Amino acid sequence: MHFNPYGGTAAQLAAALVNAAPSATPEDLVAVLRAQRYKPVGTLTAAEAGRLSAWARRLEPVFAGGIDRVAHLNALLAETAARPYISIHDDRPPHLHFAPETASTLVRVRAFTAAGLAHVVCEEPDRLGRCGREGCGTVYVDTSRNGRRRYCTTRCANRLQVARHRERHAS
Repeated sequence: MHFNPYGGTAAQLAAALVNAAPSATPEDLVAVLRAQRYKPVGTLTAAEAGRLSAWARRLEPVFAGGIDRVAHLNALLAETAARPYISIHDDRPPHLHFAPETASTLVRVRAFTAAGLAHVVCEEPDRLGRCGREGCGTVYVDTSRNGRRRYCTTRCANRLQVARHRERHAS
């Protein structure tokens, strides 16, 4: 499944932030942003890192379900005051930005992730999920062809299947 550049990338970034430890340092969060190829990446103060971690906790219910995703995302979008516009920079083709380039990293990431998740919820809401292995809790954006992903990684799926296999053969 290929999402458009802003929706898919932004949703993947949202998942990565949710999966980052709540006690992540500013350096850890900058590393997450860089790993997700979020540009431009500035620095984060300890206070900004705390606010970004808090934002990630607010994004988490969108993946976990059990809430009205549309109402939740509309509230997050309103809070970010995202104002889409087309930008051209760094030899990249025209693409959407959701906050001014002069805004802080925190402001830009919040607008970007809220808009990206909104796009996915509008296009393919079943593509957002939480790992089905008990005790894992990792969230993901399902980019598989058939859209039937239920685990964060093949490793988690295999762990569950091996445990079931051992359980059947032990009895």
